[in-house]
Amino acid sequence: MRSTRIAAAVAGAVILVGGLSACNDGGKSSGGGSSDAAGGSAADALKAAQSATEGKKSAKIDGTTTTTTPNGQVKQASKGGLDWSQGMRMNVENTMSGGGSPGKPIKAIYTQDAVYMNMGASMPGAGGKPWMKYTYATLSKQLGGSGTLFKDVLQNANPSQPIELLLASGTAKAVGKEDVNGVQATHYSGTVTMDQLSGKLSKDLRDMLRKQLEKGGAKSEQLDVWIDSNNLLVKKVEKIGGKQPSDSTALFTDYGTKVDVAPPPASQTATAPGA
Repeated sequence: MRSTRIAAAVAGAVILVGGLSACNDGGKSSGGGSSDAAGGSAADALKAAQSATEGKKSAKIDGTTTTTTPNGQVKQASKGGLDWSQGMRMNVENTMSGGGSPGKPIKAIYTQDAVYMNMGASMPGAGGKPWMKYTYATLSKQLGGSGTLFKDVLQNANPSQPIELLLASGTAKAVGKEDVNGVQATHYSGTVTMDQLSGKLSKDLRDMLRKQLEKGGAKSEQLDVWIDSNNLLVKKVEKIGGKQPSDSTALFTDYGTKVDVAPPPASQTATAPGA
């Protein structure tokens, strides 16, 4: 149970960054069809924002996802630095509360092959070392996917992905100007159906996501993004309805910032069983 919860927490932080669109196959939105469908200036603005946001390669994130389950609300928060210059790597604090989770912030470093979590030296099996290493292959299997599931998702996840998905949905509309963290930003909103989303997924990701969505009875999500005057994503909100609704908000700041994604020293690291 604990290992599955850890895998879910690791996945939750990644999806918070790129949204459900983090689970794509790395292909970019086709230019003409998406642009025409989204309609004129909104499409042009979103395409510029996607390119500018992806090109920055790093940023800071502060986000929260709240999901309603039969056992009450489960909340996950992630805060820290992102670096997508070589696939997504992160240095964040993840906090899970509700559903039996303790609500204690856990520092996590996502590298290209594994995530390192500072669980404290007293954790069973840690041998007095504060960091625990979980390989993506092991975490992927704990979530019912193949050994490459996590690595595939991380290869594509970055803050430009929600913009790409909204553009490709053909429903994007400019809502107006709003203040986000003291910055004026243009608000765009649209609806993405699960059928549209599933067309972008690899088989493992598609099967896992469909199981989750069918369980909650959701068929679409509302996706909103806020773009500043530099064509950068500053806020993302995703809302999924159904029997187990989920509401996710992420704020992005300090684009181009340096993020330390080096793994902790081996002398301070234990490897999780099976990893």
